[in-house]
Amino acid sequence: MSEPTIFCCGEALVDMLPEVLADGRAAFSPHPGGAVFNTAIALGRLGMDVGLVTGLSSDFFGDLLREALAESGVDARYAVVSDQPTTLAFVRLDAGQARYRFYDEQSAGRMLEVSDMPALPEWASALFFGGISLACEPAADAYAALAERSEGRVIMVDPNIRPGFIENDVRYRDRLRRLFAVADVVKVSDEDLAWLEPGAESMAGQVAGLRRQGAGLVLVTRGGEGVEAWLPDGGQLHVPVVPVEVVDTVGAGDTFNAGFLACLASNACLTRGFLAAPDAEVLTEAIAWGARVAGLTVQRAGANPPWREELGG
Repeated sequence: MSEPTIFCCGEALVDMLPEVLADGRAAFSPHPGGAVFNTAIALGRLGMDVGLVTGLSSDFFGDLLREALAESGVDARYAVVSDQPTTLAFVRLDAGQARYRFYDEQSAGRMLEVSDMPALPEWASALFFGGISLACEPAADAYAALAERSEGRVIMVDPNIRPGFIENDVRYRDRLRRLFAVADVVKVSDEDLAWLEPGAESMAGQVAGLRRQGAGLVLVTRGGEGVEAWLPDGGQLHVPVVPVEVVDTVGAGDTFNAGFLACLASNACLTRGFLAAPDAEVLTEAIAWGARVAGLTVQRAGANPPWREELGG
């Protein structure tokens, strides 16, 4: 395994998905998951040298996560391992809608402290942060501190806001402001943007609110309507997406992030200099590649990112 240059920093958990046994009884089966975990897996499958900074348990669910990381070429050496339990997310379908119950108290992922964060190697060029790991304390503050001390490296943030995890709205918003202040790229869905800037009357006003918090390049994903890119110089790009038949949207945003980062890295453009003044053609290509990777993911059930050879070209 090559040394990682991109580090995904955040949660790794196990989704307990419902299934029906041969005798008709209901059961749950474990599947590795978590937004940041999914982005790391997708980057590994796209051939990137990627590592995961997270809290992993020494229990057998932790073994399941480590096996999945190894299978997709993700370096787990920088994870913090403890004997605290793995976070479990039980999923129940109610009239076709997924409902979740999380078991996260005192978990290996949640109980990380600032002092637990590893010293990343000098060749680490980019860090990705996001997901529920930015909401669940005390680990959330540990990740924010890691971002703040990583000056000089590319930082991308996707808050992937889940209001049910936010125990203290004031602290959460303040933590995101800290992250946006050091971020070269902030990626949000249109729903995230509305939550972050509820007082703004337009998307331009909402993005301006993120800019006042220090965000540089802002990407707004809008499902089938494509992606809006708001550039640091005030310009704007719209990148359409190719319509696909959607089976399951789980992991779509996570794999978009991976595709975007992978394309920039492949073009030697995953740098702070490029992101501060991006070339429109290269940026459009990276966004379109991210959308293509996400498009393959949503055509199959579960967060199952594609491998590089599936994309061709």
